Amino acid sequence: MFSVIPANIRQGSGKKVVVNSCLKRAGTTKYVGLPRNFHPSDKCSGAIYRTVLSGMNATATINRRHRGKEIRMERKTGWEIWSEKTKKAALEFCEGYKEFLSANKTERKFVKGCVSKAEKEGFKPLESFKKLSAGDRFYKVNKEKVIVLGTAGKKSPVSGCRFVLAHIDSPRLDLKANPLYEDENICFLKTYYYGGIKKYQWLTIPLALYGTVVFKNGKKKEIEIGEKETDPVFNITDLLPHLGKDQAKKTIEEGFPGENLNVIAGSIPAAGYKKEKTKSGILKILKEAYGIEEADFISSEFQFVPAGKLKDAGFDRSMVLGYGQDDRVCAYTAVEAVLSVEKPEQTSFCILVDQEEIGSRGSTSAQSEFFRFVIEEVLEKSGMSARDFKSAVQNSMAISADVDNIFDPNYKEVTDPRNTARLGCGVVLTKITGGRGKGGSIEPPAEYIARIRNILDRNGVVWQPGELGKIEQGGGGTIATHIARYNIDTVDCGTGVLSMHAPYELTSKADVYSTYLAYRAFYTEKT
Repeated sequence: MFSVIPANIRQGSGKKVVVNSCLKRAGTTKYVGLPRNFHPSDKCSGAIYRTVLSGMNATATINRRHRGKEIRMERKTGWEIWSEKTKKAALEFCEGYKEFLSANKTERKFVKGCVSKAEKEGFKPLESFKKLSAGDRFYKVNKEKVIVLGTAGKKSPVSGCRFVLAHIDSPRLDLKANPLYEDENICFLKTYYYGGIKKYQWLTIPLALYGTVVFKNGKKKEIEIGEKETDPVFNITDLLPHLGKDQAKKTIEEGFPGENLNVIAGSIPAAGYKKEKTKSGILKILKEAYGIEEADFISSEFQFVPAGKLKDAGFDRSMVLGYGQDDRVCAYTAVEAVLSVEKPEQTSFCILVDQEEIGSRGSTSAQSEFFRFVIEEVLEKSGMSARDFKSAVQNSMAISADVDNIFDPNYKEVTDPRNTARLGCGVVLTKITGGRGKGGSIEPPAEYIARIRNILDRNGVVWQPGELGKIEQGGGGTIATHIARYNIDTVDCGTGVLSMHAPYELTSKADVYSTYLAYRAFYTEKT
């Protein structure tokens, strides 16, 4: 169900009418496009949804008094469209969403969490299958940072598959290879920011540290500090306003250089050392608690992320505030969608990758050949050959599951209000990404966008179009380009986010749930 409905037909206008009789007068008995929980004998106030033309399967709103008039459109939120039952389902869904993202703030942890969820639903490692049959559920992990979840369909993979792809990396602060130093008896850790951030947003907030240390003998050590109530947290200082006169004259870029994003690690000078006493004391703690020596930082991955759980936001608790929602909101909803589909018509894949925020160039990114390797393995275990890869992908459909901008009334000047998504109005279908002459956009064909619209409307999904800012103001890339290069029809479709790339991002629970419903409809809709 498109969240944009005719402006001259308002919910609640006119008398109560029985759906059956209205459909009869409209000349159709089809209920395509009606919400799933909307029974034909139910009553609705003023307007009812029906298919305008059976060949189009487009959802529209009809009212006897407005037949023949021009149809204009206005946006409505999911809260205004949904039944009380659906609203409750959305709120309950977001409880699991908050819990999962709060517990899995790195790529490695997110993948482990997905494996745990999948195995509870009967998914098994792909390598454990000698042959794949309809309904078989499998997963495959790449370097602990990428996961592919799949369910074998009733039809041959060569007839086409359904792909939903999201990335699970988020902006953060990584430690440099040689991070520890001391200045004025304070021990610091030097960082390198990951992805596009506004650096000043990371000052003075409580930070948690996540690390994977790999020692020379190959053993690993996982470290998490800052999330438990009894844990210490970390911090980057800021200049007090009393001394900030010169800083205030600088641009944001000049006033907050990346080299100054140094995290305070400790301040007690250790006894028994002649120099760098505080640093020596921190190294002693690391050695005793975790077995880490200074050289071990070279073969480690340490990330500073905002400490604390995702929380409800607003008096009405209609929103979620927290770290990493770009793009883990799409990743989580895609995982939940693929787990909910037991025996789809077409083989369905949920693919979660790394390194999108830094260009998708590594072995765990969307450009890795791992994607091809998995598809070829699925083909071979489905009784086909790796030579069938070309036919399989060219007959497939894909969604690049990535977030989009939400219209922010505080910053109206950077967006086109007619084409920017609104908070709570559903999952966002983004026709054009990129910017400045569509640079970096995959520009999906109109025929494919029409198919996606049809799927969303037929399944009663609340959705809306969107874009990432004014033409010469905004723009951004997604992993869509890396799946589209296989000649797979692809479009960007995901949740709208306020304060994107900030340490704490804001989403609407209506949009989160609509995203899940959209991906589920994509997996289950028959061709």
